[in-house]
Amino acid sequence: MTGTGNFEALSPQTLPQRLGSLPALRERIGEDSAAWKVREVGDGNLNLVFIVEGSAGAAVVKQALPYVRLVGESWPLPLKRSFFEYHALTRQEARDPGSTPQIFHFDEAQALIVMEFLDPHIILRKALIAGRQHDFVPPVLGRFMARTLFRGSDLAMETRKRKADLALFADNVELCDITENLVFSDPYFPAAMNRHTSPQLDSLVAQLRADRDLKVEAQRLKHLFAAKAETMLHGDLHTGSVMVSDDDCRVIDPEFAVYGPMAFDVGMCLANFWMSYFSQSGHEGAGSRNSMRAWLLAAGVEIWSVFRAEFALLWRTERKGILYEAALFENQGDPLGSEQALDILLDEIWRDMLGFAGVEIHRRILGLAHNADFEAIEDENVRASCEAKALKLGRHLAINRTRIHSMAEINALAQRLETGEVS
Repeated sequence: MTGTGNFEALSPQTLPQRLGSLPALRERIGEDSAAWKVREVGDGNLNLVFIVEGSAGAAVVKQALPYVRLVGESWPLPLKRSFFEYHALTRQEARDPGSTPQIFHFDEAQALIVMEFLDPHIILRKALIAGRQHDFVPPVLGRFMARTLFRGSDLAMETRKRKADLALFADNVELCDITENLVFSDPYFPAAMNRHTSPQLDSLVAQLRADRDLKVEAQRLKHLFAAKAETMLHGDLHTGSVMVSDDDCRVIDPEFAVYGPMAFDVGMCLANFWMSYFSQSGHEGAGSRNSMRAWLLAAGVEIWSVFRAEFALLWRTERKGILYEAALFENQGDPLGSEQALDILLDEIWRDMLGFAGVEIHRRILGLAHNADFEAIEDENVRASCEAKALKLGRHLAINRTRIHSMAEINALAQRLETGEVS
């Protein structure tokens, strides 16, 4: 970790000169920085991302900007979000080794991280839009969430370290504020930066914004997100934050990391698989996507199943924190008491996960930051049809989260919405 003076945004032209003396880069890219090839590839909402290639190899340089790139300088944002991303990546790697890109260098003052270039990986969202089925991805994501969420909580961590981490990530105020507003509030009223497919969705959007029960539930979920500092979250765990190759899966971009409810990451992750499901009819130019639709629903089932199984394994083998101590259960010959507590906690995560998934679907269609699953559909009528189905599932998940008992129920409703059996 270093600091190199006043912040200055990098460019493909300036990067070799400014970073060319760093041993970590020269070793991995090549000694002659003048020969480095630099291309800017960032397509996200916030940051600059460069791929740097040379005679010895390649690396990725990610630099935060002092504003939201999607909007511009009118929306300032602190550079310190790079600091939180760096610390989140190091913790995720420790808690689930091999799950994140390797970090080579961090410069806090310049808000940049130099990390492993994942090749031939592509963004998972792009793979799903292309109709690719990576069978190893759902279990990897299920285990990643179980391991990072469990091992970052009072179920496993030493109390002093956990409270120090809570204090550290509590300073990620501005990005947390983005989540609190863009996810839980803005979709449900005419916020200035909202947008949706119009006029096709106007009537449905008006219904949702007039839906008192939905708005109350969204605010209950916002209250839960703001008040339940349960574990370190990735904070933005969607299919655009996962990179895949034919045999590897890595999680990237945890700059929204904050302490919050375990169910948040799980709900966000699953919501993006359900949105991908509803988007498939907009990507059928090369043929039917029925197989892909079936795979996506099965992927959601597997993610949740693996998450539950891995969480339960960690509960039985790594529960060394201050919560649900073995001294109260196993050490008194009462392992069933521990299992009862586990069932209650998993049921709580299930209910809250459904709610978070519902509002995540809504914010990706009604708010500022949309996803490519729908946005890549050029025919606005087709896009609106896909989005309307997803919006209806999102409302059902949020409103009925205490009355939904299985993934099979969700998949059955998704299929009925897709085929038009229910509207």
